[in-house]
Amino acid sequence: MTTEALLAYAHIMAFLMAATFLASETALCRMEWMNAAVVERLARVDLLYGISAALMLATGLARTWWGMKGTAWYWSQPLLHAKVTLFVVIALMSIVPTLRFLRWRRDLRAHGTLPSQEAVRGTRRLVMIEAHIMAVIPLLAVFLARGVGTR
Repeated sequence: MTTEALLAYAHIMAFLMAATFLASETALCRMEWMNAAVVERLARVDLLYGISAALMLATGLARTWWGMKGTAWYWSQPLLHAKVTLFVVIALMSIVPTLRFLRWRRDLRAHGTLPSQEAVRGTRRLVMIEAHIMAVIPLLAVFLARGVGTR
């Protein structure tokens, strides 16, 4: 019982961390706020977002392996597959903003240039889409925990 509770806690904390860093990226990625410090900060925040997403995946997998319901139950549930699919979609989408943040930082350090308005707007749009998709994952988790749509 204690293991299950600690795994759930770790998973929730990892999710909250990822959501916080994603929200921070969304807030920072605005042309009216863009300056050298923000470019540097975006790259750091994105790294923390990636670390927290990796922790979210690791703790989620740990829950399926060491949780009370076990792997056979979890991996037979369509809602778990939906959660994992959304996580993968977000992870794949996040590659583009990550590469842009790193390029912006490299260009800033090499040439002192800031990203264009179009680049910032497009990147912010991608980050916002990620955030909106991420908001669906806890809904699926709540349904799964309460037996909605389970086998």
